[in-house]
Amino acid sequence: MTPVDEQLKTIRRGASEVIDEKDLAKLLTTGKPLKVKAGFDPTAPDLHLGHTVLLNKMKQFQELGHEVIFLIGDFTGMIGDPTGRSETRKNLTPQEVQENAKTYLAQVYKVLDPKKTTIAYNSEWMNKFSSVNMIELAAHYTVARMLERDDFQKRLAKNLPVSIHELMYPLIQGYDSVALKSDIELGGTDQKFNLLVGRDLQRAYGQKPQVVLTMPLLEGTDGVQKMSKSLGNSIGVFDAPNEMFGKIMSISDDLMWRYYELLSSISIDDLEVMKKQSQLGMLNPKNAKMNLAEEIVALYNSPELAKKALNEFENVFKKKKIPEDILVAKGWGDGLLGICNILKEHNLTDSTSAARRLIQQGSVTINGEKVSNVNQELRGNQEYLIKVGKKRFLKIQPR
Repeated sequence: MTPVDEQLKTIRRGASEVIDEKDLAKLLTTGKPLKVKAGFDPTAPDLHLGHTVLLNKMKQFQELGHEVIFLIGDFTGMIGDPTGRSETRKNLTPQEVQENAKTYLAQVYKVLDPKKTTIAYNSEWMNKFSSVNMIELAAHYTVARMLERDDFQKRLAKNLPVSIHELMYPLIQGYDSVALKSDIELGGTDQKFNLLVGRDLQRAYGQKPQVVLTMPLLEGTDGVQKMSKSLGNSIGVFDAPNEMFGKIMSISDDLMWRYYELLSSISIDDLEVMKKQSQLGMLNPKNAKMNLAEEIVALYNSPELAKKALNEFENVFKKKKIPEDILVAKGWGDGLLGICNILKEHNLTDSTSAARRLIQQGSVTINGEKVSNVNQELRGNQEYLIKVGKKRFLKIQPR
């Protein structure tokens, strides 16, 4: 097994907090493989790179020789985690949870080694819970302690309801640690309260409390808010290679280093060398970003598709060539059609007002000429190459 100091260096990488690091060091000195778990409620079918921060940390534990447990919260998923919510989540049906869980594994195994990964479902023990068991579990925590949660306090201050089943959620998640006898639990910084409940419950049930390791919430492509599909700043695990590559290239240089730390397999020492080279002007940040994009696209697709996405990016952005997979549409005959409507109808913008803004910003060209008139009309019996921003193209061909 890897020396303890080296293990701690790897485990600390990118971590926000370790509770308690002394306990972690003691566990590692035993030389025994530790049970490391992370739970995921299958509330949505698709994962994005923000979710993979925990997966990458789990992979590091696998490579260090520890037992990794990927826990699918099919029972807790039907309750809905209240963390960070300003209102009660809509309960999912068992069928919805099962469908979402199926797609998780296909995505998870792109990071984790299937042969070294234990899959568990918390319905395995929670479905066997009796009413007596549930009351015993509830007796280990007070309402006052539960209401210490910041999200609950905010709701109560606004006279918004907090349901009883939401108060039970941290207890049920915490009991997963008891059922699995976990040594270490991983989670995002927003999960800290729930992870600490797991420690408390393990003590209450006569077990040694787990070490809690929290990871930061990855910022989305905007560099401001955490990655979220609903915020439109996410990079999906199943995004097309060219799209994934382009999104990674769109992040800021500062955010790139955070992505490297949390998502890349590059060693800590090599990463530090890259940072120093960049600071000294010996490494162009764009080249470093292209290497990162190629690595991530290769992981979730294939090295061949990653190389193709890299070449496509260079053709479009460096050599100013037209991408191979350009959208082609048929013209509309002799009639005239406004440019804003053309952009909206072919999904180059979400609305005509968005099209107007882009034109006013100088982000739209037709056959290489910048469009300045938001009311410009095109006749549909000619060929046009329309470009929106840096990577959206539309070719209009006459019928």
